[in-house]
Amino acid sequence: MLVPEADDALIAAYDIEIRAVAPALRDRVPARRVTLADRLPQPERILVPAPLRTLRLANGLAEFARAHLAATGPLELRVINTAHADPTDLRLLDVLERRVPELTIVREPSGPPHPAPAYALGPELDRYRNEGFHHAMAEAGAALLPRLPEGGEEWWTLAHRTATALAALDREDEARELLDRGRRAGTDPKNLATAAYATAMLLVRHHDPGSRDPEEALAWINQAVALTSLLPDRRERAFHLGFDLNGKALVQVRLGRADEAMRLVQEAIDLAERDLAPRHPIHRLVLRANRARLLAMRGDLEAALGDLDAAVAADPGYPDHYVDRGNLLYRLGRLEEAEADYESAMRAGPPFPEPYYNRSETRYARGDMAGALADLDHAIELDPGFTAAYVNRAGLLVALDEFDRARADVRRDPGNPFLLSVLGQIEAARGDLVEARKAFDSALERAPHLAVAWAGRGALAFEEGDAHAAVADLTRAIELQDGAEVRFNRAYALRSLGELDAARADLRHAAALDPGDEQIRQALAELAVV
Repeated sequence: MLVPEADDALIAAYDIEIRAVAPALRDRVPARRVTLADRLPQPERILVPAPLRTLRLANGLAEFARAHLAATGPLELRVINTAHADPTDLRLLDVLERRVPELTIVREPSGPPHPAPAYALGPELDRYRNEGFHHAMAEAGAALLPRLPEGGEEWWTLAHRTATALAALDREDEARELLDRGRRAGTDPKNLATAAYATAMLLVRHHDPGSRDPEEALAWINQAVALTSLLPDRRERAFHLGFDLNGKALVQVRLGRADEAMRLVQEAIDLAERDLAPRHPIHRLVLRANRARLLAMRGDLEAALGDLDAAVAADPGYPDHYVDRGNLLYRLGRLEEAEADYESAMRAGPPFPEPYYNRSETRYARGDMAGALADLDHAIELDPGFTAAYVNRAGLLVALDEFDRARADVRRDPGNPFLLSVLGQIEAARGDLVEARKAFDSALERAPHLAVAWAGRGALAFEEGDAHAAVADLTRAIELQDGAEVRFNRAYALRSLGELDAARADLRHAAALDPGDEQIRQALAELAVV
């Protein structure tokens, strides 16, 4: 085993990951990085880890093993019965093979017979839920539910957890069937309300966009609200009703009713502060974080920042709050503070790509191209399926004239409209305007509202000598997403058409958006004397 031989400082750096996958070592590995949830009773731990939580854990363990083996020498690991391995274990093996060069893994699909897991109700199921071991939770539910009286309290508790795990694994149809079975078996209003809430969430979050139905979800969430509103105990009613109002707010957002969503979240916050405080602190934090998202949606960034400040202060060990606040600070132009939050997220929990991806944006905005590229490289190392990082890296590589590397990123997902837009930039930079136009046209066929594709095609049209087409495409890009660069490009096209007043207006607007851009100032000065 690696842990008994490892340096104490290295163990401390990866305490969360080691304690999650090897609970028998918890006496050897003290908890250093903790969240508010770690100090609460199980019923108040309402946040269920995202499906990629196990990827975070695997990356942390890979970094632990890589650092240890770099000091002690290479190791060979023989793994048997991989044909029967849990998908979470296979994910760990994949990450170890990819990221730990000192480790050689020999996989053997068969081996001596291995007993089937002996699932039982109790703390182990809590661990599956708390750590995001969704495959194990789903398998345990399938094994244990038939042994419990259907519709009883233990059955319902396990059914809710199992349905949540199935949904996290994109097995929504199985989750729905389980919830329907519970509805047929029991009449307890609290559990029926929870099942109605869960059904609504399946309908708005389904991994297949074609299977989402916010109108049907609204019917289910209204049923949940109706049932929880009747619960006799004041605290129990406040908790469950607040949960359902928050869920209804999400449904309303999906229906385009942001103001109604805000009203519902505020009602849930008022209810929680009146009838729950100081209990259920995570529930109350989730409501404030959701209010922050809604405030940010309508442009009230300072008010949103206040809610996220409160979330970070109340749970400084939770990485996602830092990412959310960093994103808001970035929108406010406070780049150094945004970077500090992304770096806090990197330190607070197991490694995950989002803070590196987001920090690359702030570094790029400050002109640190090398730093931005390094962050995107690391984000992709952490998650090779993180498409957005390939899009940004490909675009950055084009700006650095590294066309071969950029093209390799584009090839990863040749039907992605963002990457097709990058391909258009590559071909334009190489002077192949015909292929560049094909790429931009293909991007717009797939995503007609993609501003970057309109902007790219507009710049291409100007290079081809068609200023009228350039102005048309660049105008559409500005309608979708305004920016200094696209305004600057349209100004040049307008100037070539003799529309000098319109060109000046675009340049003034561009200067307001990016006051430090010397090219914009120079172009304005030139037009001032025309």
